[in-house]
This record gives sequence, C-alpha cells and structure tokens, in this order.
Amino acid sequence: MLDLIVSAFNYFAIKKSETPPDERFNYGRGKIEALAAVIEGTIISISGIYIFYSAIKKAFLGTPTLHVNSAIWAMGISLVITLVLVLFLRFVSKKSGSLVIKSDALHYQTDVLSNGAILLSLIVLHVSRFELIDSITGIAIAIYIIYSAFGLIKEGVYILLDAALDENIVKKIISIINNEPVVNSFHNLKTRKSAHTNYVDVHLVFNSQISLMDAHEATDRIEDAIRAIAPDEMWNMNIHLDPYDDSGMDDKNLNQS
Repeated sequence: MLDLIVSAFNYFAIKKSETPPDERFNYGRGKIEALAAVIEGTIISISGIYIFYSAIKKAFLGTPTLHVNSAIWAMGISLVITLVLVLFLRFVSKKSGSLVIKSDALHYQTDVLSNGAILLSLIVLHVSRFELIDSITGIAIAIYIIYSAFGLIKEGVYILLDAALDENIVKKIISIINNEPVVNSFHNLKTRKSAHTNYVDVHLVFNSQISLMDAHEATDRIEDAIRAIAPDEMWNMNIHLDPYDDSGMDDKNLNQS
C-alpha cells in the first residue's frame, strides 16, 4: 500500500512538473520533481527506522516466525516482480533524467535487496530454526535503506537550493569559454539544475571593437559546445555580452544593495 501511494504521488508530480511555463511560473514547475524526491526519501527513511525498531523489538522479545514455507514463496515471487520493475525504472530514469523516476527506482531497489535478504534469512530459518537471523537481517536492511534514502534526499535538497551543476560539467563549460578565441574573459558564471533542464548564466567579455554579428556567432559556438556536454539533456543558457570587464561593477552594486 505504501509503494502504491508513493508511486501514485510520483505520477502526479511528474505530470505537474511537465506543465509548460506560464505567467505565474515563468521557469516551469520542474522543482516539483526534486520536492517529490525529498518526500519519497523521507518516507523511505521512516520505513527504514520502523524496520530497525521492529528488528530490535523481535530480537529482545524472541517472537517466533510463523508460516515460513508460505513466506518463502511469497518473497520469491515478490523478488522476481520487483526486480523486473527496478530494471524498467532504471532504464526510464537514464533515458528521461527524471529525479522522481530515479527516486522510485531507488525505492524499489531497496525492496529488491530487502526481499533477497529476507528470502535468504527465511531459508536459513527454515533449515536451522535460528530465529535471530530474522532480526540481524532486518537491522542490516534498515541501515542500508536509511543510507540510500539520505543520498536521495540530499540530491533533491541540492536542486531545491539551486546548487551548481556537477563540478566536472562546470570545468568543461569554463574550458569551452576559454577556448573561444574572440572572448577575452568571463565572469558571473552561475549554473543550476531543475528537473531535466540545466541552467547556465554567464557574462562574456569581448573586444569593444568587435561587431555584434561576430560576438553573436561566438556565443552560438559556445552554446552548441556546452549542449554537446550532455546532448540528451535540456539546456537553458542566458549569456550576457560585455564590451569590457565590468565584474568590479557587479561587486560594487552587490555591496551597495
């Protein structure tokens, strides 16, 4: 039921995030995906904490595991179905770049590992009647789930806070700008990500005598090279053309404000 509710929530999050920009949301609603990923990561963490609590409780109370044979069949079938679902979600995640689908893939990936570990512990329990194996497996699963969810929450929060793009991508952008011969320098380089779109803002400094056409063509070359870094992703670039380096003026205006 929890999986059904979370996946249904993610479906509506994806539908909303793909709504085109309008007068109210000029940049679209792409961050809904990051928000959904944070919520799902939190739910996964809570489920991990509950599993940890249940495992500790069972270890101390020594509650016997009933219907072991039925449980083995149930977990075996669940493992196969969930594995197929995870493979499909990971394929779609890589193809679409959707953080929501990535979070759903992680969600069900933890289920695959959990189901596998539970199936193994049930087999050991069936053979040896070593009841403590269930609690040990539960604790290990809970720690893994919480650890995995933390990475998901962190990624979602970074997007919500407009964190810069990956360091390697930023270095490639800087190299592309520096390799353009008619660009003297640049400043105010800012990057961020929202849903499937990478945003780049930068000021390029040209010789004051350059024609607008030449400066525009150089900017087009830079934009094409940046898009080639990740051609399957969407890029939104705002490049400002300067006839001289006014970065000091930007700092002055910032201090005055």
